Amino acid sequence: MAPSKSPSQAVRQLTVRAVLTGMIIGGGLSLCNVYAGLKIGWSFNMSVTAAILAYGFWQAKRAALGGPYWGKLENNINQTAASAAASISSAGLVAPIPALTMITGHQWTWPELAAWTFSVALVGVVVAVALRRQMLEVDKLPFPMGVATAETLEEMYAHGAEAMARVKALVVGALIAGGLKVAISVAKIKHLMLPVSLSASGSTAAAGHTSISLRNLTFSLDPGLLMVGLGVIAGFRAGASMLFGAVVAWGVLGPLVLDYGWADPGKAAEGASWFGPMVKWMLWPGVVLMVTASLTSFAFSSRSVWAAIRGARGASSGAGGFKWALLGVLAFSVLLQIAFFGIGWHLAIFGVFLTFGLALVAARVSGETGLTPVGAMGKVTQLTFGVMSPGNVSANLMAANVTGGAASQAGDLLHDMKCGLLVGANPAHQAIAQAFGVLAGAVCGSAAYLLLVPDPNGMLITDEWAAPAVAQWKAVAELFSQGIDQLPPGTLDAMTWAAIIGVGLAIAEKKAPTRARAWVPSPTAAGIAFCIPAYYSISMFIGGAIVVVAGKWFPDWTKRFLIVVAAGVIAGHTLAGVGLAIETILTG
Repeated sequence: MAPSKSPSQAVRQLTVRAVLTGMIIGGGLSLCNVYAGLKIGWSFNMSVTAAILAYGFWQAKRAALGGPYWGKLENNINQTAASAAASISSAGLVAPIPALTMITGHQWTWPELAAWTFSVALVGVVVAVALRRQMLEVDKLPFPMGVATAETLEEMYAHGAEAMARVKALVVGALIAGGLKVAISVAKIKHLMLPVSLSASGSTAAAGHTSISLRNLTFSLDPGLLMVGLGVIAGFRAGASMLFGAVVAWGVLGPLVLDYGWADPGKAAEGASWFGPMVKWMLWPGVVLMVTASLTSFAFSSRSVWAAIRGARGASSGAGGFKWALLGVLAFSVLLQIAFFGIGWHLAIFGVFLTFGLALVAARVSGETGLTPVGAMGKVTQLTFGVMSPGNVSANLMAANVTGGAASQAGDLLHDMKCGLLVGANPAHQAIAQAFGVLAGAVCGSAAYLLLVPDPNGMLITDEWAAPAVAQWKAVAELFSQGIDQLPPGTLDAMTWAAIIGVGLAIAEKKAPTRARAWVPSPTAAGIAFCIPAYYSISMFIGGAIVVVAGKWFPDWTKRFLIVVAAGVIAGHTLAGVGLAIETILTG
């Protein structure tokens, strides 16, 4: 779509209500991404959801009580702030931060955690502002999520009735999922059992277990709707890949791992899930599959890397008045690394400069593909610090935290900036909105994290909170600090095969004929399935299948409402989950 003409000075844009609306909506949606990230390791762009919610609220308020018109440019500021707040989970809340606690016992306070995540996200903000001119005006990169948000805004203000219909669909989805979550909790409904079992043998039989049920192997049905909603948004390929990974991991390798005694369920009941003891083995091939595929896929972006390096000088010259802000934010990040984690000043300074370079590259890749390689950026930093400072877990995790979080925020803001360019917004106003957004996200997201998992060591990498991203970051950090001789028995061969398969699938994703690519399993999705209970993968597959079936039988409704309903389902389930956690603490 062509950029809109520049708005006149009279058009309302950076208003107090626009920023506050974005901070409030984004703060609420940050809970959703923290919740979903700890469950399954993924987070989602909330720009369109925030725009729809704000439109519905302010239009309803104006119809009932009067007041100024909620315009398109105000809504753009709202979605900019809200998406920044909602994506605060990528600043470490669902990966390196809990991993650090699990390894070192480091206990975070709310102010400390909010300050840290705010500093990480703010690095991404200033980097994105410095890169805006080069990537949007000179290179004219597509940034597809920004285009999608701009098209949604244009359609919303051209067809108001359709926008209100989507608001209602989102609210209905939220009420259904939230109500079901509360009902499940009150009724104490467990996962629905699948009445199939296998004969136990080897070490499992020696431990006194006569059979292995599908429930032991985590194959059951989850009565909640969260993962179904996530599957709808992720799509059929991701859901099918996760189901494939679950069958391989828990259905094929699982019995072998138990048979050889590489995972010991102990005296756990035969009707219980054996996820806890089994995932300690499973996560290693799963992590290797994800990491090797991610780095291989990133290697295919070499043209983007060199283009980013060539454009860095032009980007810097376009930063203007943000130069001192950039230096100030980077200095703030260095000081927090030294004060919070005792990281040497030379390592901290090197880390932030490495962060700037990798965030620049990640933003370029995100602009071309719509996917920000957060995991790859973090792993590059973990590998770098693993060599520079062997055994330094804090440096390994938290320097990589800065890199991954900053890369994600830079990509997010540039998609927002692309949207602003297309609708005629002021980029400086958007940068201000992003800064306020990450502040709201840091405050609300940190509170949600501490509320949901007050004891990471006892709660994470379990049936309830699978936390695959935490398992991945923790595994890499431990590998560098303890060495490969500490790996569980049998995992080295499994990791070797996982590495080969991860590289092969990543190459196939890039080089296979266009029609064939849809049939190549996603190595990232398949790898996640190794690190979460199989019932999550089953629900994700159901969500992906709904997209295919609904798209075939109800194409118009699917295009208009399915993603919106899924967003409502995710919001309703997660907000109900946070509410139940608060209720448990108050009545505890």
